[in-house]
Amino acid sequence: MARFRTIRREFAVLCATVCVLLAAAHLAAAGGLPKGFVYVDAVIPDALYEVRYFTKNNFVGERIDGYLAPRVILTTPAATALAAVQADLAPFGLTLKIFDGFRPQRAVDHFVRWGKNLADTRMKAAYYPEVDKKNLFRDGYIATKSGHSRGSTVDLTIVANDTGRELDMGTPFDFFGTLSWPENMAQPPHVRANRALLRHVMARHGFRHLKEEWWHFTLNNEPYPEIYFNFTVQ
Repeated sequence: MARFRTIRREFAVLCATVCVLLAAAHLAAAGGLPKGFVYVDAVIPDALYEVRYFTKNNFVGERIDGYLAPRVILTTPAATALAAVQADLAPFGLTLKIFDGFRPQRAVDHFVRWGKNLADTRMKAAYYPEVDKKNLFRDGYIATKSGHSRGSTVDLTIVANDTGRELDMGTPFDFFGTLSWPENMAQPPHVRANRALLRHVMARHGFRHLKEEWWHFTLNNEPYPEIYFNFTVQ
């Protein structure tokens, strides 16, 4: 009987996901997104969204080129997989907070221009206090191409519904330095446990993590592994 209830619940979740994805696809088409992309807030309306690159609260210190609205876009397979992650977290009073998804190539170009301007260090204290800006390219924090531009990479964390607070991951989102490495053993046990939870639930639904950033995940079977898109987020 318990197994029947589990199957019925999984079927209901599947049906709901399909309905939401159909609606999201319709909204994406109406909004002018390329085929195969969706707005994540239409697929996962109960997640939290904090699109830093639409604001000045990021390592550059200004709104980033290509972000015309505070929305998150992903490929349909990535959004579908992420909806399953959210469904896994919900019974435990947890929810996803998403910082970024698809990133236009023009945004990456903005990062590159900023990275070459060594005089601009206005956000250093908050985002890269122990990293010399001249080494950001050498150390891989800034590059001319980003997996985000392929549409199946997402930056995110977990929030506790009862407090509204992010789980302690040891560093803020987009903090450049070894303290942000997911498996950094210098972090206290509760931080390592929170990071492990995030990695586990994302891996369970087909995402792999980046070894330098606890918040960064890419869908294993991304649909556009060789294409870097440049449409705006709006």
